[in-house]
Amino acid sequence: MSEDAKAKGNAAFAAGRFEDAIRHFSEAIDLAPANHVLYSNRSAAYASLQRYDVALADARKTVELNPGWAKGYSRLGAAHLGRGDADQAVAAYEKGLEIDPANEALEAGLADARAAAARSRGPIPPQEASPFGKIFQGPELWAKLTADTTTRGYLQQPDFIKMIQDIQKNPNNINMYLSDPRMMQVIGVLLNVKMRAPTDEMERDFMEPEQVKPQPEPVKKASEPEPVPEPMEVPEEQKESKEKKAEAQKKKEAGNAAYKKKDFETAIQHYTRAMELDDQDISYITNRAAVFLEMGKFEECIKDCDKAVERGRELHSDFKMIAKALTRKGTALVKLSKCSKDYDIAIETFQKALTEHRNPDTLKKLNDAERAKKELEQQEYFDPKIADEEREKGNELFKQQKYPEAVKHYTEALRRNPKDPKVYSNRAACYTKLGALPEGLKDAEKCIELDSSFSKGYTRKGAIQFFMKEYDKALETYQEGLKHDPNNQELLDGVRRCVEQINKTNRGEISPEELKERQAKAMHDPEIQNILTDPVMRQVLIDFQENPKAAQEHLKNPQVMHKIQKLVGAGIVQMR
Repeated sequence: MSEDAKAKGNAAFAAGRFEDAIRHFSEAIDLAPANHVLYSNRSAAYASLQRYDVALADARKTVELNPGWAKGYSRLGAAHLGRGDADQAVAAYEKGLEIDPANEALEAGLADARAAAARSRGPIPPQEASPFGKIFQGPELWAKLTADTTTRGYLQQPDFIKMIQDIQKNPNNINMYLSDPRMMQVIGVLLNVKMRAPTDEMERDFMEPEQVKPQPEPVKKASEPEPVPEPMEVPEEQKESKEKKAEAQKKKEAGNAAYKKKDFETAIQHYTRAMELDDQDISYITNRAAVFLEMGKFEECIKDCDKAVERGRELHSDFKMIAKALTRKGTALVKLSKCSKDYDIAIETFQKALTEHRNPDTLKKLNDAERAKKELEQQEYFDPKIADEEREKGNELFKQQKYPEAVKHYTEALRRNPKDPKVYSNRAACYTKLGALPEGLKDAEKCIELDSSFSKGYTRKGAIQFFMKEYDKALETYQEGLKHDPNNQELLDGVRRCVEQINKTNRGEISPEELKERQAKAMHDPEIQNILTDPVMRQVLIDFQENPKAAQEHLKNPQVMHKIQKLVGAGIVQMR
């Protein structure tokens, strides 16, 4: 159960639903409080919400539980850095690197922490200042970034917002971020200079050029001859590179056309040639991977995706392109999956893609893969024979009044055969003995869902509702069961007990405390709320007080009578 909660937390975290992730990780911690990984994961989720104080508490607990785990110090450093304790963050990262000297995450964190520590000690000397820092000042900054299609998407990324705010506070901090490809796009937008735009599958790789407004030529004096500019000589290497890039673009467009016609072999030839001509654009690789995927050549697709990710990292390509390659790889891995464990790598790949760029299509593929893995796990685990053995073990423990142990065996039986209504019925009885009434009610309802003619399901459900003092609902459950088994004594006894309790409530024979408790509970019941807000029923209730004759007429209506019985059973109305 702890692992299930952890898996749900991981999926929520990858999808950016950090509050949900915290809730799932907390459930897992309740079930396995000594698992250091769970505190680490929850610390990361808190940090993503900038709740650094609680992130720090979880990070400290992680390190306390496993001092030799390097990742714990990464969480500790991140929490310290988020709280503004740069020196403490440096110490945490350095401690982690003592344990794992080659850990890239710790090295990157240490660099950030040291830079933050340096900033806190004083401004950067003028000679080190960046000439671009000043363009980040002024109220029009955010408007420009929002208006431009290239940078608009970045505003959904928390780390990008934090980066821009950091530069606004201290323009010299831009030196720390110049290696980020997003920063070059931002500088281009703010300086009104067109930069290379992100590429996309089957689309052009360059922004359309802006129209250049003609400038008025300066008036020349008649006496001054027009100077003749000397022709500038373009280096041969540069000319050749430009020609290759242009040729590569033509090959890509030809590949796109062939792809649309489903002429896959021709498309591969064009994309391969484009890759040979220009190795600075990973869209050629990802497009060829798309063709391999369409052809069912999944291994070749995965190789191309890995190549695109590796080359994209080297070129600092747009995050969306990296995410696209990872998503395509995950799709190919799903196609190759033959058992539940095969899905693990695909799921991990989709999660990595989401950390690069949160794309709804990628998230859907992740959810589909997780669902398929779970279904396959159930199929692989399915064994009715073992399920029966586990059920019998649970029955023996139930007789010995060892209810928690019995629940474990019934749960294992359901994992082996989730379609056995008897096991749900038996586990519902266990939960009832343990006082876990909501869990028991859920099992009883599942039992009835699987076999609507199974009397035990109705007796279990009715008994739980009776213990919850929902006498009107329990009465309905018992009556529904009698439709399938009219002579069942347990169901008949249940009806009798419910009627007695409803009549006692109607006669005012219950204590004020119990009546108050029942009414408070009923007011949270959606069905009761609907009855009380129904205009017709409100008039009926008024007639009961002011016009008894009209009220008697209302009771001839079966629907009205049914609703009145609901209110009586809930202690809202008394009929004398």
